[in-house]
Amino acid sequence: MVTRYTRRHVLRALGAASAAATLPSRAAAGARGPDVRGREIEIRITPVSADTFRLTLLPLSGTLASVPDDGWLARTDEERPIARLRGNFDRQTVKSGDFEIEISPDPVSFEISRRPRGTLQKLAIDRETGVLSFLTGDRPLLGLGEGGRQFDRRGAIDEMQSGQGGYKLATHGGRVPIPWVLSASGYALLVHRPAGAFDFTGSEAKFAPAPPESALPLDLFFVASDEPALMMAEYARLTGRAEMPPLWALGYQQSHRTLATREEVLSEARTFREKKLPCDALIYLGTGFCPSGWNTGNGSFEWNSKVFPDPGEMIDQLHRDHFRVVLHAVILTDKLGGAPGGGCELPAFDATQASCYWDAHREVFRTGVDGWWPDEGDSLDIASRLCRNRMYWEGPQLDRPNERAYALHRNGVPGMQRYASFLWSGDVYSTWETLKTHVPVAINTGLSGIPYWGTDIGGFVPTREFTAELYLRWFQFGAFSTLFRSHGRNWKLRLPWGWNTGDPGPIEISRYEGAALPDASQLHNPQVEPICRKYLELRYRMLPYLYSAVRECTLTGMPVVRALWLHYSDDPRAVARGDEYLWGRDLLVAPVVEEGARSRQLYLPHGAWYDFWTNQRLQGGREISREVDLETLPLYVRAGALLPFGPVKQHTAEKSDRLTLVIYPGADGSFLLYEDDGKSFDYRRGEWMGLEIGWNDARRAVSLQLAEGSKMLPPLTRNIEIRVDGSVREVEFRGKPLKAQL
Repeated sequence: MVTRYTRRHVLRALGAASAAATLPSRAAAGARGPDVRGREIEIRITPVSADTFRLTLLPLSGTLASVPDDGWLARTDEERPIARLRGNFDRQTVKSGDFEIEISPDPVSFEISRRPRGTLQKLAIDRETGVLSFLTGDRPLLGLGEGGRQFDRRGAIDEMQSGQGGYKLATHGGRVPIPWVLSASGYALLVHRPAGAFDFTGSEAKFAPAPPESALPLDLFFVASDEPALMMAEYARLTGRAEMPPLWALGYQQSHRTLATREEVLSEARTFREKKLPCDALIYLGTGFCPSGWNTGNGSFEWNSKVFPDPGEMIDQLHRDHFRVVLHAVILTDKLGGAPGGGCELPAFDATQASCYWDAHREVFRTGVDGWWPDEGDSLDIASRLCRNRMYWEGPQLDRPNERAYALHRNGVPGMQRYASFLWSGDVYSTWETLKTHVPVAINTGLSGIPYWGTDIGGFVPTREFTAELYLRWFQFGAFSTLFRSHGRNWKLRLPWGWNTGDPGPIEISRYEGAALPDASQLHNPQVEPICRKYLELRYRMLPYLYSAVRECTLTGMPVVRALWLHYSDDPRAVARGDEYLWGRDLLVAPVVEEGARSRQLYLPHGAWYDFWTNQRLQGGREISREVDLETLPLYVRAGALLPFGPVKQHTAEKSDRLTLVIYPGADGSFLLYEDDGKSFDYRRGEWMGLEIGWNDARRAVSLQLAEGSKMLPPLTRNIEIRVDGSVREVEFRGKPLKAQL
């Protein structure tokens, strides 16, 4: 699953480095050179890699000699520019590796070509307004972060407004704008500076600086490759690789709102274990966002003694029952800076300093809290949002230096993945349109470098459409999102057993237009709990596959929720699909998003596929209609896939040395199964196990061996049941290469 770089990639990288070392600077003194918004500029071209170069326009007037660092680039300008153009220069061509960039001074424009494909893109800067224009093209444009109007961004205007005040919060969710535009034609643009809005409605797309006077400096990165995976790797190179979250964060997370008593807190936890419904985390909202939460008020770090009279003992009990505890928090400032380390050494408490703000968390954190749910933050600027993401990753490590932290954010920026930040889509409504819209939102969020994402299962604001059917379809989608979490008003309907008690929980609908309670007839439905159990158990059985995909993401930039384009870029019908996605490399997920659906139309890319539930083999490259009932989420596995399954667990900390490997024949295949302790950073020091599994389809042979640099972890054997069609074979892997025939 790890990207292998070939000799061709190495030679191309050497070529880019060679170009950087040998091409001279080009500058002409004398007459005034090109200008933008009345300010003369210098143009810089800097190679980043074989697949990426940086284009920078700096004003010559004033003191700005370089692009300001706002923190979201993981790399600084380590490479030297291969061209610096200022003054009165003629049209000329600059070479960067395989790129040829033809630069024209009036108007300032750039025609970007690459052997052997020819012209890839034409960029131009309007000297009066500073607006950047480029060709929209005739293939889908993807990315741009969480939220927004549609899957393919062509035809849309996007103000790139952060937070919940953007486009149709009720159905499309909050907005985390990431100025990373991916074209299915094989190129991408990352606009680092300035902030601005995109207009994709014409044949020429436009990026307008906001405000207009911020047009300089213009700083962007241009990426091109015929391999989408390499484009994702380049984004990770520029903004940073994702960090590994704790394993428990990939289990089921149950959110709570208004709580009455200590007994209610503990009894909800006991019920999960008594009913054998897998769950790893219990999340508690703060008072102020509900009448009775974990604390005494909005922004407070004092326990609500009516509900948590003995928080240390209660958390200890929840830990003994193998639950993690996550607390809601809000930030009561519009600015945040600095770093969480070093303590609050200022003369007075300053909530705008991360050192002080994190200190406010630490006493509560020391009671055994496992994670945080930082809410709000829409008014924070880019630097402050990134600072908050960083604070919730680095702050916990002050007290627990070898423990991966967990935080669930509502806001973010490029680079947030460096802090293992989880993201959810905000206060959406419980409607079928919301569920339908969130499938492409999930895909574009992953393409934008945010791998850990989910939504409030069932929707935050209940409406007349909130039925057991909608909840179950949403729950199925949640089981195949990296964040698997139920939350919302009338919170007891977010419990897997909540639809068969007659009790929706505290009534919380007065503040929202269109909010309504479900019909009382919906509240006695015995189907919901067993169907939720089915998908809870499936999620936990698939954790070996999911955790391996997460590790791949941290190494390569490939998301877990993947657009079909990432693996089927030569298939236009696959590229255009935003209503289904790949879960890792091998599993295709087609959520059911229509009320009363009895079938689901979906597209299978080329190659052979297997129906996950029936094992029926189908040929791809075509549309199919899959019959569905209430408990069926269409899932398809590609031929050649090797899916590892663990046993059913009630929580991720359950230990087992047993593994079931299901092989889907019809093509050769491989899989890298990744394991570590799930909680510490010891994997950085070699404490991890990588099991390289290969399948030779013609010989029906399986091979197993340890990946280079890895080791067997306790228990020092793995008992693996291998299944192919109707054949079953058991093997015991002890770390030595092993082959088995089926």
